[in-house]
Amino acid sequence: MKKITRFFWFCSGAHTGTLKKYPIEHNKYVGIGATIFFTALFASLSGGYAMYFVFNGDAFAVGFAILFGLLWGLAIFNMDRYIVSSINKEGTTNQQILQASPRILLAIMIGIVISRPLELKIFDKEIRQKLKTAYLKGQHRKIDTLQKTYQQKYGMELSKNTDLKKEKDSLERDINRSRTLLNQEVFGGKTDQTSGIVGYGTYAKQKQAILEEKENRLKTVTGNLGQMDNYLSQRKDFEGLNNTRLFNSHELDSLSNIAGFSDRNWALGQLTYNENGTRDLDTYLAISFIGYLFILFECLPVFVKLMSPKGPYDVAISKISEANIHYAQKDKDREMEVTDGVYDHNLDADIKKQKKIISAQSEYDFERHNYD
Repeated sequence: MKKITRFFWFCSGAHTGTLKKYPIEHNKYVGIGATIFFTALFASLSGGYAMYFVFNGDAFAVGFAILFGLLWGLAIFNMDRYIVSSINKEGTTNQQILQASPRILLAIMIGIVISRPLELKIFDKEIRQKLKTAYLKGQHRKIDTLQKTYQQKYGMELSKNTDLKKEKDSLERDINRSRTLLNQEVFGGKTDQTSGIVGYGTYAKQKQAILEEKENRLKTVTGNLGQMDNYLSQRKDFEGLNNTRLFNSHELDSLSNIAGFSDRNWALGQLTYNENGTRDLDTYLAISFIGYLFILFECLPVFVKLMSPKGPYDVAISKISEANIHYAQKDKDREMEVTDGVYDHNLDADIKKQKKIISAQSEYDFERHNYD
């Protein structure tokens, strides 16, 4: 139990040696430290989950996720620990709030960052369904775009192909009628367009010639239509129309499984809207409350430190800080005095040395002068 308590003291950023002297403050800093620890734990899970989707499909995806999760959790832990430990309780309430404002804003940003990947995991099923719908709609749009481009690009050929089909259908109907009239003419059927005389006579030969002419034209049109269909089919292959099709259920499942962090984040945002573009209030509130919960959880250590009254530990830390500042000032004065003393000593030594050199030079010059 003592080890756990001291661990949470360490997490809170408290000075353990000083905190031991004031038992009344122990539980407060255990709570602050536990909040910081669990915030870092959630941040580690969140970062690892996000990184797993970044490297999804890679053989080392799990290893990268664990490594990044640990690093991200330690970074958030260190930041939270500094934020809480740097709040000074010596000022007034307004001064403390003003001092903590940048830290609160930073805590809010951290809460938003660590909550998003966990929201993606919580709404994973809904996100997958939204991605499937989006991928299917995207494929529909792609096919429609290709079809529209194809029709615009080969409009003349398509129009000619349609005309050939119409002519072919018309010829086939005319040939059937002409063949019927020819049979009636040969077998003596009396109509407005036949003579009623049995046998293969002049009128029958005329109708036979007209029928053969239409059949020859039908062969020509059919051949041209076949060539045009073949050309248009090749153009469809070239433009990608024949190879582009709608995704089946298995393909949609695979695409949603390998979707990246960006796609999943987009899908999570789209969950808050209905098909008609209106706001889906229930889903919006559910996602928002999860984000607000993590933001509050991240800001909680700062709020606890701000709301708690100034205790003996805060006073002791303040006095120790003043004593350390005083000691640092005195240490600076001592170093300055030592520096000045050493400088003066070196200055005196240099003066004496220069005097001796000058005296020796003068004696040497005097003796040499007497010798000369």
